[in-house]
Amino acid sequence: MSQSIDSIEFGRGVIQPVECIREGYELIRDQYWLFVGMAAIGVLIGNAVPFGILMGPMVVGLYMALFRKRRGELVEFGILFKGFDTFGDSVVVTILHMIPIAVIIVPAYIIFYVGFILSMQGGGEPDPSALIGLFAFFFVFWVAAILVIMVLSVLFTFAYPLIAERRLSGMNAIKLSFRAGRANFWRLLALNLLNGLMVVGGMILCYVGIFLVLPITFAALAIAYERVFGLGQFQPNLPPPPPTFY
Repeated sequence: MSQSIDSIEFGRGVIQPVECIREGYELIRDQYWLFVGMAAIGVLIGNAVPFGILMGPMVVGLYMALFRKRRGELVEFGILFKGFDTFGDSVVVTILHMIPIAVIIVPAYIIFYVGFILSMQGGGEPDPSALIGLFAFFFVFWVAAILVIMVLSVLFTFAYPLIAERRLSGMNAIKLSFRAGRANFWRLLALNLLNGLMVVGGMILCYVGIFLVLPITFAALAIAYERVFGLGQFQPNLPPPPPTFY
């Protein structure tokens, strides 16, 4: 049964973006290549199905491994697939995260291509003034869209970790993540931007570099989660203890 979010407290102003990245790297340093492999396989499996339906369980599994590492417990590659134990809840988070982005991006491309066709003159050549206006509109739109996506990313930051560590339902994880995300918005935004810069740096290294930085970015977010929510010894779905006879 999912925990009630009303009883879960969270901290404010406790995230230090640079320290989270540093502590995240220290967390995985002695098993760095294991986490590189887990992140790489997780991304490949997550993208194997349209709309990233499998990405949610993979991300949850990676957080499970990171939290086990933080507690000093044994971490094995197979923990990555434990995320499928929360398949329904993680998919809910993925879908509700992607729907607003799709609602923004898909119509924009339709408007752009329709506008491009309408800007064509009789001879099949585009009208320069119409094209300039179209590209100016598209530029402004993408600036606004990027800002919206960044805000959504901050608000959804803790949804997957809450499923992994607290075993919240998908909807409750989103609600609590939104609350904690708003309370720590600017520092989470800074952390996400720093993580984004590392990913861009990885893309420069022929894309393969992304897999080298992904474990650090996830570890940094796991540290941020711990600072906001703490990290308990929560163990879900355990059988009741055996009766004691005297």
